[in-house]
Amino acid sequence: MPDKILAYTDGASRGNPGPAAAAFVLKDSAGNKVQAKAFFLGHATNNVAEYTALVKALEAAKELSVTDLAVFSDSELLVKQVNGEYKVKSEQIRSLFQQAVDLLAEFTSWKVRHIMREQNKEADKLVNQALNLERDVEDKPVPPSDERRATSDERRIIRLGVLISGGGRTLMNILEHIKQGRLNADVVVVISSRSAAAGVERAKNAGLNVKIIRTKDYPDIEEFSNRIEQELTAAKVDLVIQGGWLCLWKIPARYENRVMNIHPALLPSFGGQGMWGHHVHEAVLAAGCKVSGCTVHFCTNQYDRGPIILQRTCQVKDDDDADTLAARVFEQECIAYPQAIKLFAEGRIVVQNGKAKIVTGAGAPNESRGTSNER
Repeated sequence: MPDKILAYTDGASRGNPGPAAAAFVLKDSAGNKVQAKAFFLGHATNNVAEYTALVKALEAAKELSVTDLAVFSDSELLVKQVNGEYKVKSEQIRSLFQQAVDLLAEFTSWKVRHIMREQNKEADKLVNQALNLERDVEDKPVPPSDERRATSDERRIIRLGVLISGGGRTLMNILEHIKQGRLNADVVVVISSRSAAAGVERAKNAGLNVKIIRTKDYPDIEEFSNRIEQELTAAKVDLVIQGGWLCLWKIPARYENRVMNIHPALLPSFGGQGMWGHHVHEAVLAAGCKVSGCTVHFCTNQYDRGPIILQRTCQVKDDDDADTLAARVFEQECIAYPQAIKLFAEGRIVVQNGKAKIVTGAGAPNESRGTSNER
């Protein structure tokens, strides 16, 4: 084991207090990753998350029998408190602060330094993955010989639950991306709202776990929705994908911003109840639009509402009918949906004030992370 470890720590709360996560990345003196983990903390403040990350990192370094430790954090407040420049006034973080101080005292040599967020991207990204998935995440180091073949994002497998009501074309497209190695995911359950849907046979032929949950088999939408949630939870689904799903179901709080849908038009136009399939394309043509496309969005309990993740466009030609336009839009859907799933898996989608933001690098933008106001 290395005598010296570099520890990069980060924590975040979406709401401050709100859903929170903490993460650390340990590296040896040559910059090789030794260990990297993120922890979903439930409801906590930003500063509690930052200190939890520090304590977790120190505990991990201690288990490696490290004597020399350098810690880097983008929380200026935490760094100043640990170095004795600021007094800890908040009762929420006092015990965590004391834990950190006691752990640091066990190292022969240590330092805690402040760095900019841009220098802390790996820990920042792990935090956002844990927040999005609402569970702990581990990024296992790759042997040097394998580094060109697999990045941390590519190694991580995201568990998908796919909801279908028809032919399953979207499901087949996702499976093809997985097969070709362009999407590191696993479809762990397929739920169909129709027993005779063509997509059911396709899914079974692909060896997938298929469940039939029909609205007519349940007395109300609550029981219908509860049944869906039971299957998703049993399969430990990270992200729910609606692919040609035509039933309204009540999305439980645990799956908020974890259910995606793709709509064959540019929302908020041509959306709402009854706007599906050819109905959408006929409306686009009737309106004389010159451009159409598709929209991937997080679902809410209203038709075609929810934060827009990304959109792709295509031309509407003068001689188009609903079939030719639908085919052109579907070409864009086949690109957009896997792209959105990959962004989610990388922790690059952050929802704030009803809008989804895509971060260009690892980690969330400042305004989504809460503020450090505890001392």
